[in-house]
Amino acid sequence: MNRRLAGGVAGGLAGGLVFGMMMQVMGMLPMVAALVNQESTAVGWVVHLVISVAIGVGYALTLGAARSGAGTHAGFGLVYGAVWWVLGALLLMPLLLGMGAFPALGQDQFMSLVGHLVFGVILGLVYAGLASQAREPSHVSRQHG
Repeated sequence: MNRRLAGGVAGGLAGGLVFGMMMQVMGMLPMVAALVNQESTAVGWVVHLVISVAIGVGYALTLGAARSGAGTHAGFGLVYGAVWWVLGALLLMPLLLGMGAFPALGQDQFMSLVGHLVFGVILGLVYAGLASQAREPSHVSRQHG
C-alpha cells in the first residue's frame, strides 16, 4: 500500500507540474489561489500542487490496484483526468469561487480539459513506472532463486 501511495504522490506531482506550467502560461494560477482567498501565482502553484497530490493519492487508492502496464494506466489516467475536469473545473471550483456550477463552455474550459487529460496521462504513466519498479525485485528474485 505504501508503494501505491508513493506512486500516487509522485504521479500527482509530475502531472501537476506539467499541468501547472500550462496553467501559468494561460494565467490561470491566480484563480486557483483564489480558492484560499489569495491572488498570487506562487500561492496558486502551492494550492494546485496540493490538489494534484491529493488527486494522485486518489488514483492510487481507486485505480492503482490494477496490475497493469503503462498503456492501461495511461488510459485509466486519461479517463481519471476527464472525470476530475468535470468534478474540479466545472463543478467544485466554480462553486467555491461563487460562479455557479458548470459555466458556459469556451476556450478556457477546453484548455482546462486538455490540461486535465495531460495531467491524467502523466499520472498514470508515472504511477505505472513506479509500480512496475516496485514489483520487479520480487519477480527477478523468483527467476534467479
